[in-house]
Amino acid sequence: MEKVQGEMEIERWERSEEISDAEKKVIQETWSRVYANCEDVGVSILIRFFVNFPSAKQYFSQFKHMEDPLEMERSLQLRKHARRVMGAINTVVENLNDSEKVSSVLALVGKAHALKHKVEPVYFKKLTGVMLEVIAEEYANDFTPEAHSAWTKMRSIIYTHVTAAYKEVGWAQYPTATL
Repeated sequence: MEKVQGEMEIERWERSEEISDAEKKVIQETWSRVYANCEDVGVSILIRFFVNFPSAKQYFSQFKHMEDPLEMERSLQLRKHARRVMGAINTVVENLNDSEKVSSVLALVGKAHALKHKVEPVYFKKLTGVMLEVIAEEYANDFTPEAHSAWTKMRSIIYTHVTAAYKEVGWAQYPTATL
């Protein structure tokens, strides 16, 4: 029975809901404030991600042995990766009205992480969850229930497109645990 629940959860995650025009606007407005502090927010997201999910550090030779959040915060490699992550999300947010561009950007991210970095796809689900937590905390006044709902759909779209790229390149391992 538990396995079936896990499969149903995966299936639900692999279907993304359409984002309405109003939700796109909410995402873009929220993101404009977040992206104004791109590097700092990105670093906060990655540090929380690595603290909450230390196994994710195995994919980063430059900082996989760092335990101290302050040491992580000072890492130039972590900062550089935070800028890349935030830049990719920014490209997606800026192009929410162009589904082909969104699909293309996330396919590139997915393929690179599947083929080059060999990252388990479940980490995208975990990372996007941490991203929502950090944004909700640091931008609490902007993160209304409507924004939370819109960003939850955005999280699902990111995961759906990234995992589609994993499937496309023949990645056989998918997460069975729910978050």
